Amino acid sequence: MTDDEALILAAQAGAAWGATGTPLLIRNRENAVFGVMTPLGRGALRLHRTGYQSAESIQSELWWCEALARAGAPVPQALRTRDGDLLHRCPDGRIASVIGWIDGGIMGEGGVPLPGSRAEQADLHHRLGAILAQIHRKTDDLDLPGNFFRPWWDVDALLGDRPLWGQFWSHPQLRGDETRRMAGVRDLCRERLRDYAAGSPDFGLIHADVLRENVILGNGMTLIDFDDSGFGFRIYDLGTVLSQNLYEPHFDAIRDGLIGGYGGLRAADLAMLPV
Repeated sequence: MTDDEALILAAQAGAAWGATGTPLLIRNRENAVFGVMTPLGRGALRLHRTGYQSAESIQSELWWCEALARAGAPVPQALRTRDGDLLHRCPDGRIASVIGWIDGGIMGEGGVPLPGSRAEQADLHHRLGAILAQIHRKTDDLDLPGNFFRPWWDVDALLGDRPLWGQFWSHPQLRGDETRRMAGVRDLCRERLRDYAAGSPDFGLIHADVLRENVILGNGMTLIDFDDSGFGFRIYDLGTVLSQNLYEPHFDAIRDGLIGGYGGLRAADLAMLPV
């Protein structure tokens, strides 16, 4: 979908929320995202990519964010249409939704060195760990509606024969020894994860994409973009954070800050976290 095509759809969809003015394109990648002004305040309008999430799944994501925001968690508030709906169906069948705008800048970018001193980076991740713990615990207090549906990030979804994000061990750009090595990585990780899963791990709704780009620093710290959220191992959220920091000079301080903010982990969790 071109930027011009997305702009037309965004303007049509924004009317369902009573949006005024011309939508401002933020990005046009997996989802096309626009800044809009609604009677409820500024929002981020998403035109959801076709074929990735069902209407039921997107509605469940927004219901979860709405419930978390109502419970005081630092996540965007889902904004409802003038008719009280969480979703709007565009003329081409694409689904649109709007979440409240969060002022601030992103925590960082993948592949770009993280700014700040050792102590500052540790403190930043201590705060992030506390937010993840808050989201996980508040989620456990919710009564999910009967039609709630999100993907499962279990062993098979991550490392089975048909994982949700594809077979990384058979990537077409891998050659010879690389293919064998990555197949070995997959086998090792799957074995470790199966053993971990058999030990009553903390499993529930997770964000599943806690990257620097999805953490907004402004008036506090806010976690955004629940597009890939689902049911999974809770330490997967912590592992995703650390995956972008593996080569940071202060990785140990970042790791310890994140774990400390989360409130500590069991021995089995600590052993599984690097995997």
